[in-house]
Amino acid sequence: MKIKPIGIIHSPFKCKQETPIQPFRSKAVGEIEVFKEYELGLDDIESFSHLILIYEFHRSRGFSLKVNPLLDDRLRGLFSTRVPRRPNQIGLSVVKLIRRRGNILFVNGIDVIDGTPLLDIKPYLPDFNSGEEVRTCWIAGRTQ
Repeated sequence: MKIKPIGIIHSPFKCKQETPIQPFRSKAVGEIEVFKEYELGLDDIESFSHLILIYEFHRSRGFSLKVNPLLDDRLRGLFSTRVPRRPNQIGLSVVKLIRRRGNILFVNGIDVIDGTPLLDIKPYLPDFNSGEEVRTCWIAGRTQ
């Protein structure tokens, strides 16, 4: 599989330590710059209030299958966390779309480092993106 960025995410965060800890909701405003060659693909995006951003953890190096997530003091399996150091450095965030100006999307709730390569955008659809019963297991009660 070949992956080519379709844009760049601009945020106020210059390093990992500045980024909000997921799953807490960020109030930060960011700009999603979609490269001009993909701008036509943004048609109708304004009809959605929220978007899923898929991006590359471009500053992440290496991974471990057991990690100590920020919201816990126990080692957990990597795939039961949202730790950025992963075998495939792919991240995702849900953001609120404020407005669009050409190939730029202004969003609220950004939580990634400035300059992060954007791989894809998908509309957030509550009927498809959440189940009737959602179990959060070890993280339950720690996100408030």
